[in-house]
Amino acid sequence: MRQSSVRGDRSRRRRQPDAQQLGWDDSMYEDKGLPPDAPGWTPPEGGVVPAEGSAVPAEGSAVPAEGSAVPAEGDGEAPADGGRRKGGRPRRRKGRKVLRWTALTLAVVIVGGAGAGYWYYEHLNANLRKAPRSLGGGGLKKPDPNAFGQSPLNILLLGSDGRNSKENIKLGGARQDADRKPLADVQMLVHVSADRSSMSVISIPRDTRVTIPQCTDPKTHEVFPQTTAAINESLQHGGPGCTLATWQELTGVYIDHFMMVDFSGVVDMADAIGGVPVCVDKNVYSHDSKGHGSGLRMKEGTHPVKGVQALQWLRTRYGFEDNTDIGRAKAQHMYMNSMVRQLKKDAKLTNPGELRDLAEAATNALTVDDGLDTVKKLYDLGGDLSRVPTKRITMVTMPWQYGPGERYVMPKPGDAEETFAMLRNDTALDGKDKKKKPTPDPKASTPKDQLKVVVQNGTNSTVTGPVSGRASVIQQQLAGLGYTSAGTDSALTTQADTTLTYRDKGQRGDALALAKALGLPKDAVRESSSATGMRLVVGNDWRSGSAYPKSGDKKGADKAPDSADALNGEDTKACMKVNPQYTF
Repeated sequence: MRQSSVRGDRSRRRRQPDAQQLGWDDSMYEDKGLPPDAPGWTPPEGGVVPAEGSAVPAEGSAVPAEGSAVPAEGDGEAPADGGRRKGGRPRRRKGRKVLRWTALTLAVVIVGGAGAGYWYYEHLNANLRKAPRSLGGGGLKKPDPNAFGQSPLNILLLGSDGRNSKENIKLGGARQDADRKPLADVQMLVHVSADRSSMSVISIPRDTRVTIPQCTDPKTHEVFPQTTAAINESLQHGGPGCTLATWQELTGVYIDHFMMVDFSGVVDMADAIGGVPVCVDKNVYSHDSKGHGSGLRMKEGTHPVKGVQALQWLRTRYGFEDNTDIGRAKAQHMYMNSMVRQLKKDAKLTNPGELRDLAEAATNALTVDDGLDTVKKLYDLGGDLSRVPTKRITMVTMPWQYGPGERYVMPKPGDAEETFAMLRNDTALDGKDKKKKPTPDPKASTPKDQLKVVVQNGTNSTVTGPVSGRASVIQQQLAGLGYTSAGTDSALTTQADTTLTYRDKGQRGDALALAKALGLPKDAVRESSSATGMRLVVGNDWRSGSAYPKSGDKKGADKAPDSADALNGEDTKACMKVNPQYTF
């Protein structure tokens, strides 16, 4: 059985042209008055060599033939409108960063269950790069499993723009960026329901202004203080573990794993898949005389893309909708959905050779957390993901709005939190969860003064810090309501929502009665197979006072808000709207 190094084979048989052959010019990548990028990242050894033909010429070079290698979008653009986006936002020099398509990571674990031999795992394990799961301190507590012992699964997919090899610099351009730390310009959270019946994927615009918690670089031990910045900068604060900590703080969702892919693996992986059908509503050419565009050239209708053209599709901002990252995210959702459909139906991927090519390309491109550090674990994860029907996959973009001066975006009040809360409550974004038949609430069976419940302080936020004494305040409130056997747990934990968990169905009546006395909603009451008794965790939604801030029994949302722009996994008619300025 041949197990030679794909990296080695690739480097021998795929010679990339140098910058002069490509027609690059350093002046094309001059800074246009934007804040300088942080310097100093040293890549791991063994950077992935991009696929043959994937080197990308600079913007403004000769117009390519349809489907040929293309100009790089982004760094060093000369905007026609004085460097501002639609609505007055400054243009960012990050356009080409999207070519690290994290959806391809999801694809390879979905087909992992198709089965390569275990003998091959050790070779693939050596390809994987590993990093700590979280760099943000204590962080969130993993939710308790439900009554059936099931837990939801949350995976953060990241795309890094690091120029960690000469090949990546050739592919991405901007040679002056070779030494700066990478940015995470593609970020998606994949939520798989506890019963594996649905999958919800939420993207976040790269310019979203968030609080990045204090993080410590695991290699250099440098401490990065808490700051407010664009979310894509979190990767520069020690690595993907800091981006994960940032997402947890933003969403309140415990994230089990991350997977990060650099852009040099995209072409190989797209070729291994064999082509993904995508659609445009009119002819598109993502290129203009000012240097804008990815170079994507495609006629109206549906066409399969692979290799360099797939990379162009995933990077296109100029040419789709309003020429912003929002349209680009939608194009990525369409590609991802189409790719999953293709992988599920394409019989040729049962061919061991083609599966091997896909696995090689993916593992060469991946950085994973230390809890997902073997291909066997990826294989098992693929088994979980493959159980989700395509029709129950929903892609959304975080509801957002412009910040002051339209220089950045921020979560849209109400809608963004509603979307995050659905993930925390394991509610599918498609609104198609089976509705439970209403049953009468059981009556309390234990006298109040004999009911043993432990109260714990869950306000230990890594950003805002804990509120001391919350467990004691609520325990005293319970005592005043007649629950004199309530005690406290002095250990701090972190939880977004206040919850009351109980051991078995026999305790549900008592738990509901206690929740009602405190004014908690019914969805705060949960049966857990791991509970040893009744436990009330006072979350970050109740950081002050003895009265719960939400009155009554408020029912949570059961479908993503319209502002999330949801796309279903079986929507084969989805077609990108082409911006009239970029048609031909």
